[in-house]
Amino acid sequence: MKPSGIYTLANDAVFDQLVALLNSIEVNVSRDIPVCVIPYNDQLERVQQEINSRKNVTLFDNGESIQRWDNFAHEIWSVHPAVLQNNLSGNTWYRSPLLRKLCAFDGEFEKFIFYDADSLAMKPIDSLLDKLNHYDFIFDDWEHKKSPENAALNLVVIENTGLYKEEDVRHKLHCSSFFGSKKGIFDTTEIAFMKQLLIEQDEIQWIPKCWDDALLFNYMTLRCDRSLFNFTLSPHGQDRTGNCADADPFVNVNNVLYNKEGLKPIHRLHYMNYPSVCFQRLSQGEDVNIRYQDEFLHYRFLKNPDQKPQYLHPPSPLTTTSRNFQKAIRKVQKILTLAVVN
Repeated sequence: MKPSGIYTLANDAVFDQLVALLNSIEVNVSRDIPVCVIPYNDQLERVQQEINSRKNVTLFDNGESIQRWDNFAHEIWSVHPAVLQNNLSGNTWYRSPLLRKLCAFDGEFEKFIFYDADSLAMKPIDSLLDKLNHYDFIFDDWEHKKSPENAALNLVVIENTGLYKEEDVRHKLHCSSFFGSKKGIFDTTEIAFMKQLLIEQDEIQWIPKCWDDALLFNYMTLRCDRSLFNFTLSPHGQDRTGNCADADPFVNVNNVLYNKEGLKPIHRLHYMNYPSVCFQRLSQGEDVNIRYQDEFLHYRFLKNPDQKPQYLHPPSPLTTTSRNFQKAIRKVQKILTLAVVN
């Protein structure tokens, strides 16, 4: 057992992002902190090669834990109203390995920090680990500011149960892209109890959409009734920062980003809403117009700068047209799917 460490979730599809994250951890967190990669699926050839090249990085290999979380996700989503109402229980589209990130609760680190692979670490995690001496969950996001119709949990349904008021729930809402916690919190007994509440007592109604791991994780952290701290709700203004590459303004100081307002240090940069294929293309020298793409390239090729693209070129008009056409098709398909399941 190790006192602390870092987890992420990855496969070969996010290889470039994984390398950048690992390099940023080595430079900005610690060269010696252990990191464990949870497999998103079995497509791990390049990931395994990268792990083998690093002395402090391992692959999570507890198959029983992986299967347990896969089963839990499948059982819960299969009874979600969106699935049942549209007779989709026999389909597999809603099955996703995203909840495997919760394997972190079964791993070897007594205290841990989880980063989504589409992130760059920007500062040491000492303050996070220290908070875990006083809280069971640590977050750093602004989910609690979302409107009721976009909130991670169905606040109206929850209020109608009489168990919680909106103000009791609101400050506990969070995302799942970055969090800290402790080993063993969600054991088999607790998971069985949550399944009973969700399925037999119909608390699945508390979760507004199916498939989303963050929404199910929100339900779990609320219902287990353990202590939670979110840095964006800290009484200290220096703790409250942005983290999203596509929304928040940052200042680069020696390839470390700071909140533009007040130059406050941030825990991580999260490239949410950018598909992994963009980072593959960027790493191959294409200008994909991602915010903070120079910072990404810095960390991606930190260990092999000779392979870093010397300049970025735009895609050809033909390539752009083809991609836009495929994007339009996928958008229509997504709209049709959402119309069916929501």
